[in-house]
Amino acid sequence: MSVTKDLIQVNALYEGTFSVGLDKKFVRINRDDPPKKGSLKLSINPFLIRCRDKNILFDAGLGDFGEDTTTDIIRNNLEKFKLSEYDITDVFTSHLHYDHIGGLAGKSNGYWELTFPEARLWVSRNEWEKLTHLDGATDDETKIDFIHFLDARADIQFLDEKDQPYPEIRVWEVGGHTEFSQVLFVDKEDHKYMMAGDVIGRRMAFQKKFKAKFDFDPDKALKKREELKKLAYEHNYTVLAYHESKTPIFNVTGYDQDQGYTTESIADRESA
Repeated sequence: MSVTKDLIQVNALYEGTFSVGLDKKFVRINRDDPPKKGSLKLSINPFLIRCRDKNILFDAGLGDFGEDTTTDIIRNNLEKFKLSEYDITDVFTSHLHYDHIGGLAGKSNGYWELTFPEARLWVSRNEWEKLTHLDGATDDETKIDFIHFLDARADIQFLDEKDQPYPEIRVWEVGGHTEFSQVLFVDKEDHKYMMAGDVIGRRMAFQKKFKAKFDFDPDKALKKREELKKLAYEHNYTVLAYHESKTPIFNVTGYDQDQGYTTESIADRESA
């Protein structure tokens, strides 16, 4: 699924759909299947942003951290657009959970290698500092080695709470899902996209208000989610929903005080 606005093209790089339980393991299921009892159904959609002189990713997929997943998946997805991993110039992260950053490096050859060797990796300064001081927060040696490898080898660029590293790309730290979750924006004239990681991970977030027990701060996540929904509607942002199974790119087309927001997928609009 993709959308083109003149010189900027955005594509969802679908990696699969998974059932995720309390153990946080990503178990592959069919796209139309329900999750296992007591689990969430989450799809994985890194977003490819193609500009005149840059090929940007918003989040990087699961990599080796899911069932039947490797960094080969995102490489194969890039090939569909006649790109290789060497063509990616920048990777922006909404937050640093492994289903969003796992694709940054892999061990398909038996040792860690950067998936996107030429890319700058843009991360929240605050969240990276917290992640690299794990202090026993995880006993998963693979995850610890992964972070240490990125810290040593990746071209890491730090983002502040409100930052604009490129004229068309800006970020806004909102917290909620993680302590330092970021919203990623493409914002240039009529090219307007918003990707909010897991603060707005699925299209259903526009259809109801909710608090999620998996959020770092559920109350703050709810507050920021409502602010972002209003922002998307009032300022015509196309929404990029990382965990949406079928319609990860959509517009917010209306609002009713009783019924809430209405949305329209890009595919629906283009086929109308």
